Amino acid sequence: MKNTRLVIIFFLTALILPASLWAYDFGLAANIYTGYGNDKKGKDAFEFRGDIWPRFSLLIGDNAEFFTSLGLSITAGYNEDTLFIPELLRTEFTMRFGNMGIRAGRMNYSDPLSFIAAGLFDGVQFYYNSGIGRFSAGLWYTGLLYKGSANITMTENDQNNYNSPLEYDDFLNTYFAPKRMAAAIDWSHPSLVDFLQLNAAVICQFDFNDDAVKYNSQYLTVKAGIPLNSFMLEAGGAVEISQTESEGDNRLNAAFAGDFGVSWTPPMSIRSRLSFDGKIAGGRINDSIGEFIPITTKYYGSILKHKMSGLSVFGLNYSARLNQEIGTSASVSYFIRNDLGTFSGYPLKQENENYFLGAEIFARVIWSPLSDMQFNFGGGAFFPSLGDAGRDEIIRWRVELTATLSLL
Repeated sequence: MKNTRLVIIFFLTALILPASLWAYDFGLAANIYTGYGNDKKGKDAFEFRGDIWPRFSLLIGDNAEFFTSLGLSITAGYNEDTLFIPELLRTEFTMRFGNMGIRAGRMNYSDPLSFIAAGLFDGVQFYYNSGIGRFSAGLWYTGLLYKGSANITMTENDQNNYNSPLEYDDFLNTYFAPKRMAAAIDWSHPSLVDFLQLNAAVICQFDFNDDAVKYNSQYLTVKAGIPLNSFMLEAGGAVEISQTESEGDNRLNAAFAGDFGVSWTPPMSIRSRLSFDGKIAGGRINDSIGEFIPITTKYYGSILKHKMSGLSVFGLNYSARLNQEIGTSASVSYFIRNDLGTFSGYPLKQENENYFLGAEIFARVIWSPLSDMQFNFGGGAFFPSLGDAGRDEIIRWRVELTATLSLL
């Protein structure tokens, strides 16, 4: 009888103790996006996307946390088949030990410039906070990510894989991103010598695809920011060393990229910001200095969506929060190609020796009538006539509406 009581007490303790140590949270959000405009041939272009994002988080004691989220999407376009896309989003386990910690699973990572490697990656990362800054080291694999979200287009084969449609009859060969391994060591300091914000990283990428041509690359990147009263000055740069390996041909190349920006927050009752920034990704100069190729592709511009390799983009942006419910922004961007061979596509109709592609304008209004509801309306156009590389091409335009609702 005594032993039976002990067993009952043990099981009750095992059930009650975790409930007192663990705290969990569940949420559900939905998003609907619609866009309408024209394509590079002037034809109607309609796009629809519906997303639902369930998420679950679990606090384990005071030092550990588990978080997971799913994405279920339905996409459709003008004269295109409707496509259902399941995706495992951020799913990571985090454990902290004083001023250090470790993350494992599918996590977000971004380099200091935010256009070399940015997005979700599968792997592990260790970080350490010290008096001389925050250090972190991570190792990730990309071959289990959904290719449409990973957006890895480093080589021609990568681009073909990205452009090919998802087919459920051939799911394993049409769903996943290219097989690449990435490693990074980062260091950041929020206030070096009391005013300088500094971020630096060394990133390596290794090609594990079964392709005849393999592309490996290494990056050194640094970015600094200086706050001056209501102004913020920022500048950064990156150097890439790449190795292209193929049968009978191994090439070593260097490439360069950088960005800069200045923003001003006016002393007004309405919260607003005016900023000017520029991003430059080098193009091919000779056999030794080639185009800058990031690991993940990030598009700059809402209408002219091209990868940054061989491009320079300069933009002026104004944003304002009119009240608790309404925010607005407007931007003007100008695109220039840095060489005559890297960039292709609209607005270039044929090869020429001109560099200026044109200008884009885009404006957006965000309305949040409730804390768990938001509507985002935007529209703009790209004008090739304001450049000389494709002056006679049509004006491309687009309007879009996004509705986001937090259900739980």
